[in-house]
Amino acid sequence: MAPKKDIPFPTQDDVLAYVRENPSKISKRDIARAFQIRGDQRIKLKKLLREMTEAGQLDKGHKGQIHVSGELPPVCVVEVTGIDKMGDLTARPTNWPLKGQPEDTPPPLVTIFADDKRGNLARGDQALVRLTQNRDVKELRYVARVIRKLERTSSLVMGIFRAQDDNVAMVQPTDKKDRNQYLIARKDWGKARDGELVLVDVREKKSTRRHMGPKRAVVMECLGTLDDPRSISLIAIHTHGILTEFADQTIEEAQRSVPPVLGNRTDLRDIPLITVDPADARDHDDAIWAERDPDPKNKDGWHIIVAIADVAHYVTPGSSLESDAWKRGNSTYFPDRVVPMLPEALSNGLCSLQEGEDRYTLAVHIWFDQRGKKIRHKYVRGLMRSAAGLSYEEFQNAHDGKVSQKARPLMDSVIEPLYGAFACMQKGREYREPLNLVMPERKILLDEAGNVTGIHPRKALDAHKLVEEFMIQANVAAAEELELKGWPCIYRVHEQPSEEKLNNLREFLGSLGYNFAKGMVQRPKLFNNILRKVEDTPQRDVINIIILRTQSQAVYSTDNLGHFGLSLARYAHFTSPIRRYADLMVHRALIGALKLGNDGLDKLDREKLSETAAHISKTERISMVAERECTDRFVAAYMSQHVGEEFTATIAGVSRAGLFVTFSESGGDGFIPVSSMVGDYFRHDAELHLLEGEYTGIVYQLGDSITVLLKEANSVTGGLLCQLIDPDLLAKGKPNKAKTRGRTQGREGRSNRPRRKR
Repeated sequence: MAPKKDIPFPTQDDVLAYVRENPSKISKRDIARAFQIRGDQRIKLKKLLREMTEAGQLDKGHKGQIHVSGELPPVCVVEVTGIDKMGDLTARPTNWPLKGQPEDTPPPLVTIFADDKRGNLARGDQALVRLTQNRDVKELRYVARVIRKLERTSSLVMGIFRAQDDNVAMVQPTDKKDRNQYLIARKDWGKARDGELVLVDVREKKSTRRHMGPKRAVVMECLGTLDDPRSISLIAIHTHGILTEFADQTIEEAQRSVPPVLGNRTDLRDIPLITVDPADARDHDDAIWAERDPDPKNKDGWHIIVAIADVAHYVTPGSSLESDAWKRGNSTYFPDRVVPMLPEALSNGLCSLQEGEDRYTLAVHIWFDQRGKKIRHKYVRGLMRSAAGLSYEEFQNAHDGKVSQKARPLMDSVIEPLYGAFACMQKGREYREPLNLVMPERKILLDEAGNVTGIHPRKALDAHKLVEEFMIQANVAAAEELELKGWPCIYRVHEQPSEEKLNNLREFLGSLGYNFAKGMVQRPKLFNNILRKVEDTPQRDVINIIILRTQSQAVYSTDNLGHFGLSLARYAHFTSPIRRYADLMVHRALIGALKLGNDGLDKLDREKLSETAAHISKTERISMVAERECTDRFVAAYMSQHVGEEFTATIAGVSRAGLFVTFSESGGDGFIPVSSMVGDYFRHDAELHLLEGEYTGIVYQLGDSITVLLKEANSVTGGLLCQLIDPDLLAKGKPNKAKTRGRTQGREGRSNRPRRKR
C-alpha cells in the first residue's frame, strides 16, 4: 500500500476556503481531520483558530461550530418575515447583526422554499434551519432547510406609527394585550408617516440591568393609513400571518384551467339543482334538489341530490395550486373582504356553481324513508348547470308565499319539494337530537367606502336549517362511504366535554336553581333538556353561552372519534372544497375509493394525512381568531360615534380584573375594569362566574343585564372600555334589599351573606 501523502499545515486562507466549501463540517475536529493534523500540531491549530477568531475572520457558533466571520453559521435560528412572489417564505436571522458588525447592517436574505413544509411556518414563526449559501444569485444569499419549528417568540409587532418630533416616533400596538410603546429612531423610520399602520421589528437587547424605557424597534413594512376603513381587516391579516398573495405559478395554473365538458361524466344538467347562499356570497360550493321517491317500496320517502363543486379536477396533487391551498388550509372571511384559499379564477369562476353555467360536480344521491332515516346513497362525478342562485331570504320568502320573479318557475318543481324533503329529514334529526344551542349572530353593514353603517341581528330562517341538514347528510354519507371502502379519511371530530368542564357547569347551573344530573352517559339531549327549561327565562342567553364554553373544540383528525354536538358516529367535511382543504382531501379519497378518476388521493396525500389534519385544524383556529378580532375592530369603529352614551349590556365573562360585557344592540364586546367599580371591594368566584362586593353583598354574575357608559372605543385594538352605571353601588353599602337573594348554604369557606342577582 502506498504511504499517505503528507498534507502541509494549513494557512489562514486554507482554513477559510475549507470552512466555506464544507458548511456542514466546521468543528475544530473536522478541520484537524481534513488536514491530517496530529499530535503536537493540534496545539498549533488551536492557536491558529484562536488568532483567526480574534482577528474577526472566524466566529464560533452552535456547539462550537466554526464559520466565516460576517457570514451566517450553517445552522441557525431564523424568523419568518413574509412570503415572496414565488410563494416561498422569506426570513431573517434572529441573531443579527453578527459580532463586530454595525447595528444598522441590513440582514441577509434567507429563503425557505415552498416545498419545505416541515413546521408549517407562517409570518412571525421561528425555526432552526440549515443554511446553504447561494453564490450564483446575488440577491439570494442563503437557502434554508427547516430542521424544526421553534416555540413562537415573534419580534414582529404591528402598530400605529406616531411621530413625536423630527427625530423620534412611537408605535402603538394593535394588539390590545400588548401594553408596550415602541420607540423608533429617525434612521429606522423608513418611509413611515404619522398615522400609518406599520410592521416593526423589536430590537430589545438582553441586559443584566432592568430596562426601564420603551423598547426600541425598526419599521419593517408600511401597510397603509388608518383613514381607510379597509385597513381594519389588514390588521388581522398581518397579525395572524394570513397569506394574501398567490405564487405566480399558482395564478398561471388557475388561469389555464379549461371550461368543463361532459366527457364520460354523468349528465345532471336536466335536473334543476339550485344554490342557496347569503345574498353577498361570491363562491357557491353546493347545490341541492329533491323529489318524492318514485320507488313504491319506499312509500312517502324522499330522494335528494347534493351536488358539490368538483375542485379536485382543477387542484391536482403536486401542483402549485395544491401547495398554496395547503398552506392556507381554508378561506378567511372578513366584513369587507374574503381571503380565498384558491385564486379568483377558480373560487369565483370555474369552481363556483354559477347560475346557468356548466360546472363539474361530485354529487351524492341520498334516499330517506318516511321516518327521515337514510336508506342508501350513491356518488357520481357529473356535469351540472344551476337552475337558479337564490339567497336564503328569497328562498324562504318563496316558501312563505312571497315569491320573487326568479323563484316563481321553481316553486312546484324545486322549492316545495326541498321543503318537503326537509320536513321528512327533520324527523331523523329530532330522533338523534343534536345539541341545539341558540347563539345570536349579527351582520356588519358597510357602505361602498368600507365604513360601518349599521349592525343588525341575523334572522334565523328555516332556509338556513334546511341547507344545513342537507349538508350534514352529505357529510355523513362521505364518512360512511370511505369507512365502508376502507379508505383513509380526514374526519371532523368533536369529542364529548371533559369531566372538569361538566363539573363546573353543574355547579354553575346549581347556583341558578337548575339540576344537571351526575354520572349519566353524556348525550346532547341532556344539554337540550336544560336549554328547553330556560327557553323563556332571563337566563336563556347566559346558559347557552356557558354550555357552548363547556364543549370541546371541533378539529380534523384521521381517527374517527365521532361528532358529539351533531350526535353522529362518523362525520367528514365534504360540502365546501372551494373554501376548505379538508373537503378537497375527502373528495380525493372518494374519487380513489369509487374509481371515479385518476386524480384521487396519491401516495404523498396518504403519507401526510395526519400532518394535514393537524395543519388545517391550526389554520382554521387562526382564521377564526382573525375573523373575530376584525369584527371587534369594525364594531369599535362604529361604536366610536357613541362614546359617552349609556347602553344596556349583558355580562358575558367574569374575571378578577373585571367584567366582560356584550352590548345588547350592537353585539360589541366591552370591558369594565374592577378598579373602576368604586364603592366596594369585589371578590372573584371563578366557579360561579361572579364578582361579589365585600361590604355591600352586591353580586354581578355571568348573564346579568346591566347599564354601562361607553368611555372609549378603539378601532385599532377593537377594545370598548366601559363604566358600570349602578346607583346602588355608588351609594356605597346601601344595596336595594328587594334585589338581594340568599346564598347557597354549605360551601366550605364561603360566606352566607345575602347577595343580589342583577
